[in-house]
Amino acid sequence: MEFLIRKASVEDAEKIASIWSIICSERTYSAVNKPFTPEQEKEYISNLSDREGIFVAEYKSQIIGFQSLDIWMDYIDSFDHVGTIGTFIHPNWRKKQIGKKLATFMFNFARNNSYEKLVIYVRARNKIAIDFYKDLGFVEKGVLTKQVKIDNVYEDEIFMEKFL
Repeated sequence: MEFLIRKASVEDAEKIASIWSIICSERTYSAVNKPFTPEQEKEYISNLSDREGIFVAEYKSQIIGFQSLDIWMDYIDSFDHVGTIGTFIHPNWRKKQIGKKLATFMFNFARNNSYEKLVIYVRARNKIAIDFYKDLGFVEKGVLTKQVKIDNVYEDEIFMEKFL
């Protein structure tokens, strides 16, 4: 199965927003509980710096997953070497190595843009994602207690890091 990995453009906003809608409705995998609208996604993509990006996996002109890379803090330059990421795969395309291919592409982009370290927050009950990030070389660094509150239920998040 051949799919394309590339950096997203504002023209991808509607398709990315549709994946957000599905993932948010699952209420399980992401701390994001309200999907971004296509307009919000378009604005987000438009405001990314040259060192940041959303990277999409595309199959037959359909976006089936994406991964984000953001500067840790854009207002303090002593954190310029640190990025934060997130991975979002359409449920029909999970467990097909798409996340790994997105990560390989994003890691290369990150290295080429002077990132030295990446961090991720993962919902504690999302064992599949925790294992996924461990397989990519991320290490658990701590637990953020009651970090997520969705439908009035608290959940911890696992803080993970990877040095490039």
